[in-house]
Amino acid sequence: MTYKIKFGTDGWRGVIAEDYTFDNVRRCTQGFATYLLENGRLGQWVVVGHDKRFDSEFFAAAVAEVLAANGLKVYLTDGATPTPVIAFSVLDKRACAAVNITASHNPPTDNGFKVRNETGGAIDPQGLLSIEAAIPVSMDGVKLVAYAAAEAAGNIVKFDPAPAYIQNLKKLIDLQPIKDAGLTILVDAMWGNGAGWFPRLLAGGRTRVIEIHNERNPSFPEMKRPEPIQPNIDPALKATLENRADVLIVTDGDADRLGVGDEKGGFINQLRVYGLLAYYLLEIRGQRGAMVKTISTTTMLNKLGQIYDVPVYETGVGFKFVAPKMLETDALIGGEESGGYAFRGNVPERDGILAGLYILDMMVRTGKKPTELLGLLFDKVGGEYFYGRIDSPFSGDRKDREATILSARPATIAGLKVVELVTLDGFQFKLEDGGWMLIRFSGTEPIMRVYCETMHKEKVAAILQDGLKAAGIK
Repeated sequence: MTYKIKFGTDGWRGVIAEDYTFDNVRRCTQGFATYLLENGRLGQWVVVGHDKRFDSEFFAAAVAEVLAANGLKVYLTDGATPTPVIAFSVLDKRACAAVNITASHNPPTDNGFKVRNETGGAIDPQGLLSIEAAIPVSMDGVKLVAYAAAEAAGNIVKFDPAPAYIQNLKKLIDLQPIKDAGLTILVDAMWGNGAGWFPRLLAGGRTRVIEIHNERNPSFPEMKRPEPIQPNIDPALKATLENRADVLIVTDGDADRLGVGDEKGGFINQLRVYGLLAYYLLEIRGQRGAMVKTISTTTMLNKLGQIYDVPVYETGVGFKFVAPKMLETDALIGGEESGGYAFRGNVPERDGILAGLYILDMMVRTGKKPTELLGLLFDKVGGEYFYGRIDSPFSGDRKDREATILSARPATIAGLKVVELVTLDGFQFKLEDGGWMLIRFSGTEPIMRVYCETMHKEKVAAILQDGLKAAGIK
């Protein structure tokens, strides 16, 4: 039976050698090539890049061969490249699209296939469905050309994407004050594509960058997966204290997500980081513009929107929703609960490198440590916000679980009255205190997620447990 390739929130991911095989990658590429040709892209350029997972560079070469065989031209990165750098290369090279071989934060068993459009941003849901529908059922429908022949014909060209990306970074942020600040910055590259970037960008001043997990190791020692949350970053938090660092900056496997630790070895969760980044742009830099947030991220954005009189748009989870809305509204910032943030002036794509630099710039401009920055934010939004999340494998049919949630429909959660049910993406129960609980299903894994945000620290665990109960999981 032919393996059915299905796209999730951010492309296709699978288990290496089980369903993520060279033939299936070629089939997936043929579907993307067909989609591009149907949209008038014959003879145009496509950027192809990859991460440091097992055989990623060889999967990327296989992608290049199929694209070239279909009459497209390929700019192939000359090594493992951060997702935001690949995305920017689409603009720099005036390409029509990109393919990125990466499974981002997934476990070491996996690899993935991300697609991007001519903006460098995620392709909208309808486009993803069209690509999926165009994937041939077997290799009989796949066009192939030998890599050497395509390269000799000039249809595959290797290039270094770093210089153009760095040039654009310097338009968005002045790096010299950070270099001169004398900070000690611990960077955890999580064995991924972010390795070497912060030392390179911040060299030449009094600031010291200490980098860990910066070699290639597809088994990801000291962590379950290269996702910048606890417990994966616990060794980095420990190293922050041991090195007396002023801040911890963490990039995930493909460097499109950011994790932050404070000077006391504490983790600053992704919702708080999003609040800090928005506050930095609005208050510290005095910029204005719309803000885009997924349903699973912080309501601090809504409060900041009211305070600074800027609109806030809410979308479903995934940059396939965030990126189009950012382009539509010329948004100042867009982000999601997973730690991915995008910014105006760059590309509508998550950028862990630029987000990390903005956090460092905020420290330098205010002269404050991360814990003090949080104090500024909480003073502005009227109090401290607490977040929690539980990921639970589930058995049975997803639709049955959804029906269970709808039939349960609790009137209260953790003793707080439910005032509204939002079904934009999953099931979000808005609570009387301004907080919320969300139940949704992963688009890439057989996992159900329960999230919450509240100003009542003591209620986080109870809210999450009530979410599991509503889904029929005790």
